[in-house]
Amino acid sequence: MAFDIGSLLQQYLGGGAAQMNAGRAADDFDKVAQNAPRSAMAEGVTEALRSDQTPPFPQMLGQLFGKSDPNERAGMLNELLGSLGPGILSSIAGGKLGNLFGGAGAPTTITPEQAATMTPEQVEQIAKQAEQENPSIVERMGDFYAEHPQLVKTIGGAALAILLGRVAQGMRQ
Repeated sequence: MAFDIGSLLQQYLGGGAAQMNAGRAADDFDKVAQNAPRSAMAEGVTEALRSDQTPPFPQMLGQLFGKSDPNERAGMLNELLGSLGPGILSSIAGGKLGNLFGGAGAPTTITPEQAATMTPEQVEQIAKQAEQENPSIVERMGDFYAEHPQLVKTIGGAALAILLGRVAQGMRQ
């Protein structure tokens, strides 16, 4: 018997239904992450990052960063930094970013070792600045985290229910 992703996602259509299913969202998310198109997952993650029913984008990114492995941390920071202008690095995260680059203003690629020196709070500061400078960073981060479903699963049941609702909408179109 084939898995029917449409039937599973049907229960997440509509805001009230999504909230009622927050408790089951983590289990359902595993099935959806394995079967839904990556683009639909990226849209769902982006929706969860933007929602007014979840913590603000910078806070969610800080939480995800704190639960990431060194390679994921470096990848996430490189995405964030790619959205910022070169002069901004020295002024955010207590100047720590400028120090990572030897005081240089232009970013290079952050290594997992460099990312390990950053705290979730510093990442929140970077994410806040990145969102102000380039609001499309939310979509870029949604796309990035669509590649890391086990990490996304840690954002909580309510956020996962929002994500699943958006995946359901995207797959209906």
